[in-house]
Amino acid sequence: MTSGQKGDTEECGFAGALKAIGGKWKPSLLWSLHIRPHRFSELRRSLPGISEKVLTQHLRQMESDGLISRHDYGEVPPRVEYSITPHGFSLNDAVTAMSKWGKQHENRKSQRTTEPLTR
Repeated sequence: MTSGQKGDTEECGFAGALKAIGGKWKPSLLWSLHIRPHRFSELRRSLPGISEKVLTQHLRQMESDGLISRHDYGEVPPRVEYSITPHGFSLNDAVTAMSKWGKQHENRKSQRTTEPLTR
């Protein structure tokens, strides 16, 4: 890849957006936190199959990116709550558009697999 091509990719911003919300779990985490704040255990229960390690990593990355905030109540037993930030909320339009496109894409794929091949 030439340096001009790399610069074009970085300037479009898409790579940065995918880095912030890419992966199997981040869109679901954003959606859950968009609805209301959640505690760690609530998020883990709402995402069957996610490990504690991956959930922790994603939450830390999203907090570092300014998409979510972490509120530690300083209580015993520990109580920590995660919520979406205004910056994270600003992704709502993009995520909704991607969700719509994804549903259309899946429908298109399923129609193609049920149609007979014509040659």
